[in-house]
Amino acid sequence: MFEPTSRYANLETATYTDADGDKIAFVRRRFLPQGERLPLLVEVTVTDGDRLDLIAARTIGDPEQFWRICDGNNAMDPFDLAAEPGDVLRVTIPQVNA
Repeated sequence: MFEPTSRYANLETATYTDADGDKIAFVRRRFLPQGERLPLLVEVTVTDGDRLDLIAARTIGDPEQFWRICDGNNAMDPFDLAAEPGDVLRVTIPQVNA
């Protein structure tokens, strides 16, 4: 259903049956890992104009993996992470089946 590099790739799919008997497939909830427990690749200081996709491209090699930086910093809102120049972000080592 999802690409192997998606944050949702390993989530279980479930089915809900509504009052009319229609079956609706959905993906179960994803819980954020504890970022401080993920192995650190590098710490990055945010500069003016930085965005998470740019930081992910520089450090992990894939801009679509910005969500891994969110996980490493316990962030629900990715826009909060690169908002302030000078902030230090944890970029964690990509985990297989994380």
